[in-house]
Amino acid sequence: MVGMRDVAKKAGVSASSVSLVINGTGYVSDDMRKRVESAMRELNYVPNELARHFYRGRTGIVGVIVPTIRHPFFSTLTSALQHEFASRGLRTMLCSTADVEGGESQYVDMLRQHSLDALVVAAHTVHDAEYWSSIHRPIIAFDRYLGGDIAQVSSDHEQGGRLLADLLLRTGAKRVVMAGGPRSQFDDLGEGRTTFPTVRYVKTLEQRLDEAHIRHDYFEAGEVNDTEGIHPAVIRAFKECPRMDAFIGSDVAAAFAVQEARLRGINVPKKLQVIAYDGTMVADFAGLPMTVVQQDFTKIAAAIGERVEAQIDDDERVRDALIPVTLRESATTR
Repeated sequence: MVGMRDVAKKAGVSASSVSLVINGTGYVSDDMRKRVESAMRELNYVPNELARHFYRGRTGIVGVIVPTIRHPFFSTLTSALQHEFASRGLRTMLCSTADVEGGESQYVDMLRQHSLDALVVAAHTVHDAEYWSSIHRPIIAFDRYLGGDIAQVSSDHEQGGRLLADLLLRTGAKRVVMAGGPRSQFDDLGEGRTTFPTVRYVKTLEQRLDEAHIRHDYFEAGEVNDTEGIHPAVIRAFKECPRMDAFIGSDVAAAFAVQEARLRGINVPKKLQVIAYDGTMVADFAGLPMTVVQQDFTKIAAAIGERVEAQIDDDERVRDALIPVTLRESATTR
């Protein structure tokens, strides 16, 4: 196996000079850099990334905590994050809290012990803001509020609610049904505050519908990791609200709504608008084109990646980020 000493011998320089070129530390002349890089190419030498990170006091690994990768939203998010981190020379270590008992605590311990460079938290946590602030290591929250000191990246869910309201008003909806997480999440911090930014699209939409005197109902589909609770919630919605003319839910809930409408002989979209909120590939598998509020996973991952790198480099100017969503209408609703 070709090593650093072989490269040094080929280039006619010292091993320490090769190390300076590989790790980008210290000054080397352009001539020396070219000789070392030429020797590396001729010998097909690939630097040990892990060793390079340890040389800099880092691991090059970012932990990502999600509720479950069974949910298409989090599998799509994880894929985008892995691609983004790889482009920045970082590796991803995934933790699914629903599938690994005690996973969150284990990853926090690894962060404290410098076995991870940073942590992205995209799952609900029982810990309070003081707990997360006390860690004093790079942490980014996605679609979660972990406290004022923890930078947060979220889609602009209030914008999502406004887009939905504008669409429903324009298309003349009279009875709107929504399916989502437990209502307790809407006010889990008290006084209308929440650690779940995603509920803002529902709250914004409900307010706009109230102002327009449009009737609306909400059906709880369980926690986000309870994917088996989504279909029963959709069935309840159809049983209890047979006159609904608009249904809104996650991509999975919307896909189930399309299936349930077909079983009941309800024409989609002539008799029932079905609108998906997320924009994963599941929205395209429903059997017919659906209107979708699209979250931009590429921009979400880029914003998280930027903040991870900034915190690793001790940049204290890290700020929250709101990523715009877009409305992708099916041709039948335009």
